[in-house]
Amino acid sequence: MVKRLSIFVLSMVLVAAVFISCSQQVKVDPPVAKIVPHVDTLAGLEITDDYFWLRDRENPDVITYLEAENAYTEAVMKHTEVLQDKLYKEMLGHIKETDLSVPVKIDDFYYYSRTEEGKQYSIFCRKKGSLEAAEEILLDVNVLAEGKDFMNLGVYEVSPNHKLLAFATDDKGNERYDLRIKNLETGELLPDAIDDISTSVEWANDNKTLFYTITDEAWRPYKVFRHKLGGDPAKDYLVYHEKDDAFFTGLGKTKSKKYLLIGLGSNTTNEYWYLDADNPTGKFKVIHPRQHMMEYNVDHHGDRFYILTNDNAKNFKLIQAPVADPSKKNWKEVIPQRDSVMLTGMDFFKDYMVVYYRENGLRQIDVTDFNTGKTHKIEFDEPVYAVYGDDNPDYNSELLRFSYQSMITPRSVYDYNMKTRERELKKQREVLGGYNPEDYRSERIFITARDGARVPVSMVYKKGMVKNGKNPFYLYGYGAYGINFDPWFSSNRLSLLDRGFIFALGHIRGSSAMGRGWYDDGKLLKKKNTFNDFIDVAEGLIAEKYTSSDKLIISGGSAGGLLVGAAVNMRPDLFKIVVADVPFVDIMNTMRDETLPLTVIEWEEWGNPHEKDYYDYMMSYSPYDNVEAKDYPNMFITAGLNDTRVNYWEPAKWTAKLRAMKTDRNRLLLKTNMGAGHGGASGRYDYLKEIALEYAFLLDVLGIKN
Repeated sequence: MVKRLSIFVLSMVLVAAVFISCSQQVKVDPPVAKIVPHVDTLAGLEITDDYFWLRDRENPDVITYLEAENAYTEAVMKHTEVLQDKLYKEMLGHIKETDLSVPVKIDDFYYYSRTEEGKQYSIFCRKKGSLEAAEEILLDVNVLAEGKDFMNLGVYEVSPNHKLLAFATDDKGNERYDLRIKNLETGELLPDAIDDISTSVEWANDNKTLFYTITDEAWRPYKVFRHKLGGDPAKDYLVYHEKDDAFFTGLGKTKSKKYLLIGLGSNTTNEYWYLDADNPTGKFKVIHPRQHMMEYNVDHHGDRFYILTNDNAKNFKLIQAPVADPSKKNWKEVIPQRDSVMLTGMDFFKDYMVVYYRENGLRQIDVTDFNTGKTHKIEFDEPVYAVYGDDNPDYNSELLRFSYQSMITPRSVYDYNMKTRERELKKQREVLGGYNPEDYRSERIFITARDGARVPVSMVYKKGMVKNGKNPFYLYGYGAYGINFDPWFSSNRLSLLDRGFIFALGHIRGSSAMGRGWYDDGKLLKKKNTFNDFIDVAEGLIAEKYTSSDKLIISGGSAGGLLVGAAVNMRPDLFKIVVADVPFVDIMNTMRDETLPLTVIEWEEWGNPHEKDYYDYMMSYSPYDNVEAKDYPNMFITAGLNDTRVNYWEPAKWTAKLRAMKTDRNRLLLKTNMGAGHGGASGRYDYLKEIALEYAFLLDVLGIKN
């Protein structure tokens, strides 16, 4: 069987390779993965998985099959190469290739990053004393990436005295990072080298001690170590070991820089430990021991900890507790829970408290003056926008830096004076190529789902759009973990908008767009609300004549890939094209395999399939398990060979099963990045080429030639 399979998939590579040199009229058959029956038993039920063999990356037949799929994709898309190049140049033409970030002042230094034309990665720099001072390059990621297909900077932490830099890189895309320490005065690397860490690293205030986390075999950050510079990493002190597979471990520091924090969290429960950052060899103390289904976050101001928690507060409340004894018996409420408002974050300055929250689906910011006790809200003009706290390291400042953007306004960084309430635009991302926001319009509508829930939809399009059912429409969704995809600006998206597309975000249940209850109604045994919302949004958009089913594209990545995978099984007639990026579609097999990254912790999101109620429910919507012999839309699927979040075999197995069972002649393409992970290409130019390929697929299927 193995030998026959090798010859078969190799022949597919050769067929595709021959086709590459031919015209688009030449027909090429897609790769067909051999069926190798594999049977598992769970809860007394037998499960057959004919493509289980694709999980074995050490099997050369697996790599050959993935390469055959890539060759087939290249062959099918060969005739669009001119269009791909045009799209790439359009998107590149909107980007200011040589640019720099807004400098952030920390003590006597101004830190920033910049990019240079022709270079894939950022260059991290600083100036001392003033912005007119000489530039000091701290780290050039382009140099680190020389000779490598992938490079990701996961850690970048300057020591409190500004003399050392801790940085960690991943050159495979598998999210295992190698930590190095650079002497910023001499430019030399210290002999301290720690490999295979996670991305949590914090300096103690002595500038000699580092805390870092490592992962277990399932890629779960589970141990915290303390390293003294100059010491042998093999002898680093184990500070904390999290033995519960459902909890991840991370490190942080309070805004005041007074306390180091160890954060432990599952999808539903948190626990924090704190230590005076001036005493790194001391013993961490717990804020509040983990309490099932209770989440909380911690910061510090004066002689108190401030704690944002959902303890008897579905949409979270803010409490304070004395540093001397922050146990729950001493908690005092500062901001109560409100049904219409979900608290999402906090930031503290010497004289001000900043609270971030979500109301009616939009992000908001309140500022409280500790001296007067008065609170005011920062106002924003556009009906659809996203706003986030930016870099605010200066505890004594009266300036709050935040970033703002909308679907028509590029990312803009403001300094807001919390005393005078004046704001200064420090930088707006420049969009080249003649972009004029007045040429576009964004709006938010609500579509009523089948059970009466009103689902927000944010959209953008070029002015002059007519609701006649003929507009190509790109509908993006996610709907998991309570994560919100707020309306963001994308210059890449202009290549679609300028061709008459409408782009929309469906803020469906499973997110927390409308509060914590919105999330709770889209998880576990209510997960199908997410898929129903997405389908109902699509039907509502068609009913309102924004588009029609033969012009409608749905797209999602990772857990959003699960969304579009389930939706297309349920209503394949409703969509023209499906884009699924690194899709989480093999949910049953993944959630049964406790050796895989994220599995155990994700039982709180999807359910534990070892329990029959959850097994039956998950099986009823699992995209891979519900593929049927019927017509499917055109589909563009991506994977990353080194992906540790959604393993490459999920999209590969899904593609193989779709090929074997679908009854249509629509296009089905799988593109696997053989040198990257969950996020795709790491270089900014390579990333644009991936987007150009996707957009060319959409335009070609829709018959849009220009």
